[in-house]
Amino acid sequence: MKNLSVIIPCFNEEKTILTLIARVLEQESVGEVIVIDDCSTDRSLELLRTVNDQRCVILTQSRNQGKGAAVSRGFSSATLDYCVIQDADLEYDPSDYKALLEPLIVGKADVVFGSRFTSSGSRRALYFWHRMGNNFLTLISNMFTNIDLTDMETCYKMMKTKYAKLLDIQEPRFGIEPEMTAKLAAMRIRIFEVPISYNGRTYEEGKKITWKDGFSAIRCIWKYNKRRTKQAQRRKAEKVFS
Repeated sequence: MKNLSVIIPCFNEEKTILTLIARVLEQESVGEVIVIDDCSTDRSLELLRTVNDQRCVILTQSRNQGKGAAVSRGFSSATLDYCVIQDADLEYDPSDYKALLEPLIVGKADVVFGSRFTSSGSRRALYFWHRMGNNFLTLISNMFTNIDLTDMETCYKMMKTKYAKLLDIQEPRFGIEPEMTAKLAAMRIRIFEVPISYNGRTYEEGKKITWKDGFSAIRCIWKYNKRRTKQAQRRKAEKVFS
């Protein structure tokens, strides 16, 4: 059943975007691919326009607004039962969709995080301090949300689309990860983790996240776990339940 919408924010990924889309379209669950080009300055948009598949929708931003704005637009445009965020590089493997979908399909979960740090799944060994930073941010997030995650910063967050549409993402950059985690936790819905593979890039290969994003993540953990924010998100979810 093709019941999955894949949201792909894209900024200057001409080296990988077509290969990535081809791999996404190979997955039997994919019924919709929404690519949001965030005003790329390379050939990304030109290459995207060569994709000939009815499932693929190309949206363009009038100016560069960041990953958060692109993901938010993708969520708004999604029409299928489930959706997942897919970075435009090749760090995350679309063949993991099947495992991520399983807890949703059988009715055990409302949201599934793909964890790079649980026991199964291959993982490219890269920056030690990135791993320590990820562990630290996940720990702080868990302390605020009381959700026992191993990889809060993962790109792979698959969920029922009705919950994605409630998130109202505010953060422009990588702060969307703690923001979404806080808002999903506040809904008191069922969150699962599934092991995934990971092929991280070096900075020379195009990795964009920096140490500054770590400080931004701490700010976001505090901001989106405040009592007033959690109460507002809970009320949104209650409307879906009713």
